[in-house]
Amino acid sequence: MVSIPKSNYYYPNKFALITIKALEDVMGKNGLNAILNLAGLGNLINNYPPDNLSKEFDFADFSAINLALEEMYGPRGGRGLALRAGRATFDDALKDFGALAGAGDLAFKVLPLEAKLRIGIPAMAKIFSQMSDQISTTEERDHEFIYTIHRCPVCWGRSGEQKPVCFVATGLLQAGLKWVSGGKEFRVNESKCIAMGDEVCEFVIQKTPLD
Repeated sequence: MVSIPKSNYYYPNKFALITIKALEDVMGKNGLNAILNLAGLGNLINNYPPDNLSKEFDFADFSAINLALEEMYGPRGGRGLALRAGRATFDDALKDFGALAGAGDLAFKVLPLEAKLRIGIPAMAKIFSQMSDQISTTEERDHEFIYTIHRCPVCWGRSGEQKPVCFVATGLLQAGLKWVSGGKEFRVNESKCIAMGDEVCEFVIQKTPLD
């Protein structure tokens, strides 16, 4: 069984609920229940977090679910499921929040692509910093944006990893970029990961879309 000590840092219940529901959609109820048991979270079976924005879902529990995914399905299989769950979390929860809600407005849609990214990427970071104990910042460079998570729920309490493991966050960013850009896909690469011994989890977002 996965065991990660509690962090006393929290996600809103709603974010965790949507990630759990997304995993259920992908792997079915029995598959999800097996993951929750492996993560030491059998108490969540048929007892999902409430649909509210109270900060009550411990980072350690979120991290344990991700680790259980990798242990049950292997690194590659777990990665695919985590990416899908991350995308669903954005699509279901985040696009209607605050600064991002305006990304569907006509005034936003007619902006040049780089301007959309310049507004949308910091807006995503701001949502997490304001609504959870996750601290996120962004930086623009010539050909890319750097999205940095300074306190990361996805890999909380993990160490000794050889490769980055925060695929839920990668999927979430991919879906956010698609929403902000009006349907384009972008390459998002996690270049640093706290689980590998880095000080932060860092994601490099190429400014040029893939299509």
